[in-house]
Amino acid sequence: MTGLILKSSYIRPGCGAEGYLRYIATRDGVELVTGNGPPSPKQRELIQKLLRDFPDSASLPEHEAYQQHATVSTASSFIAAAIDDNAHLFRKGEQYLRYVAQRPRSHGLFSSKRSVDLDASMEAVEHHEGPVWIFICSLRREDAARLGYDRADSWRSLVLAHQTELAQAMKISPNNVRWRAAFHDEKHHPHIHLMVWSDDPQQGYLTEQGIQQIRSKLTNEIFRDELLSLYQKKDFSYQEVRRTAQSAMARLIRQMRSFLCDSPEIEQRMETLVRALETAEGKKVYGYLKKPVKEQVDAIVDALAKLPEVAECYEVWNEMKDAVDSYYTDKSREHLPLSRQKEFRAIQNLVVQEAENIRLGKFSFEDQRMVDEVEEEYDTLDMESHWDLVLAYRDAKEILCDPNAPETEKAQQLPVLEQLWEQGFTVAAHQLGKCWRDGLGVLPDDERAEHWFRRSAEAGNDFSQYALGKLMQAQKRTTAAVYWYEKAASQGNSWAAYQLGKLYLQGEEVPKDVYRAEKYLTTAAEIGNAYAQYALGKLYLSDRDVKRDLDAADYWLTQSARQGNPYAGFLLERMDAGPGLPNVLLAATKLLHHLGDLFRERSVPPATPLDQRMDRKRRRELQQRRIALGHKPDDHEETPQQTMGGMTMKGW
Repeated sequence: MTGLILKSSYIRPGCGAEGYLRYIATRDGVELVTGNGPPSPKQRELIQKLLRDFPDSASLPEHEAYQQHATVSTASSFIAAAIDDNAHLFRKGEQYLRYVAQRPRSHGLFSSKRSVDLDASMEAVEHHEGPVWIFICSLRREDAARLGYDRADSWRSLVLAHQTELAQAMKISPNNVRWRAAFHDEKHHPHIHLMVWSDDPQQGYLTEQGIQQIRSKLTNEIFRDELLSLYQKKDFSYQEVRRTAQSAMARLIRQMRSFLCDSPEIEQRMETLVRALETAEGKKVYGYLKKPVKEQVDAIVDALAKLPEVAECYEVWNEMKDAVDSYYTDKSREHLPLSRQKEFRAIQNLVVQEAENIRLGKFSFEDQRMVDEVEEEYDTLDMESHWDLVLAYRDAKEILCDPNAPETEKAQQLPVLEQLWEQGFTVAAHQLGKCWRDGLGVLPDDERAEHWFRRSAEAGNDFSQYALGKLMQAQKRTTAAVYWYEKAASQGNSWAAYQLGKLYLQGEEVPKDVYRAEKYLTTAAEIGNAYAQYALGKLYLSDRDVKRDLDAADYWLTQSARQGNPYAGFLLERMDAGPGLPNVLLAATKLLHHLGDLFRERSVPPATPLDQRMDRKRRRELQQRRIALGHKPDDHEETPQQTMGGMTMKGW
């Protein structure tokens, strides 16, 4: 299998670490580090003396090798062979005998220095009072040759670049870590033997997680370019997965509208889980549930996994996970059922949460994609008496809403709007509020946005009253938000009435008041708000909070469906179902949506070269935008994303 193979073990104090060190440094096949340089002056002098004293030594094969390539190693080999042949002729104290006792040995040991003293290293590990860890890092021959790791220098640079991470993974202070290594150019798996210890014998502890960290760091470096290419493919693949999940949700809703549900099993199991939660004690969280209830939750997750759309997403996710993991481990991944896959464990709690919402009768609005801001209609303004102001306003707004307009040009429109406000054109204040809220030509500033929205709201513009209410609700200033919503609703703003109905029916930010909720939703629905019509129809259908009224439910759901609300059309198809059943089916749809989100979140790999490159590109773009807005290159201001949109305007 392609990738780095990493094996690890350790030697206890006094158990022969010095012998292992000598073995890896001098065994056959080691790439010699000490010995490849030119012979030392003492070696040259000794060789000349040997050839004078023992002329027959010139016929030795070692002498021929020395003549062809004179190095410390070949010189040492010739001297040793010549001495061995003539040792019986030496006298006590002979220079040759002293050389035999003290001659340098060729070896392949390296560390932060290209060559190290073998004897000193052996002595260091022999007397070390703590454990010495051993790692064998190997690659397939074709990988090593392709990536340049078929020589000692490359491995030395790799370890040297990551010795701090190596120390951290082993719980050793970087200042105390010591290591020695040797490269063995084996036929099938070139590898290094790496020995690591700490100057402080009390430091050092290696876990499975630490081994994985070391493998990950080294793999990311060795296969950097290939991983970058893989992550690019992976990123594209998961964009497709996300689109598939979103498409699957829409397809499932369409099937439900035709009274065709992909998984009646999910419907049945959700109802069973709701009943089980009635008697469940403690927190309604997966980890706190008893085993039989957990098994019901797992069964729902596995039923979701059977849906073709989810099965396809999970298959792609597993394929890409296998491809990435093959660079980090030589063990094959087990393809677990979705309910047992730890990276998707959040889906269990989402299932429990949806079932608990059904049990408690929590009302949902299905308005996540709601667009409550539209472009203004100029014919609602007093065009004749204020034609010049309207044209100036329209030109300014056109530039502000143009995503291709330069930031400097957008910034120039704010003084124009302020001048229009001073001339009595009140809707200009609303647009100024949007500029400061959404970062159009300026950096966002909620205080300034509120200032301008308030000016327009106090001038009587219901769209600004609604925008001010939304801004305050986002800031958890609910009392003030309700005040401005009521102001806007009293002028016939359907979105404000809808928000009030939603607040009072949810009962989270204000005390629950079903009477007020029904009143405001009805007001918005009668004006033609499709979301309010859907919420009102669902309320009358659910038999919760208000008395069930199938006629009223049918009427309002029909009105909403005619405006294209798919949820309204789905509930109309299920009018004959029991009171709680539509919510169960909606929960299945939500779970599919949650799964799509999880696939998107879990499909992003940890920090990669591609991510870093994208981050740098994004930083450059933000810097250019800051400069375009007049900021200095080093002021470190954050630039927001732009948002677009308008508000229905009745006047100025």
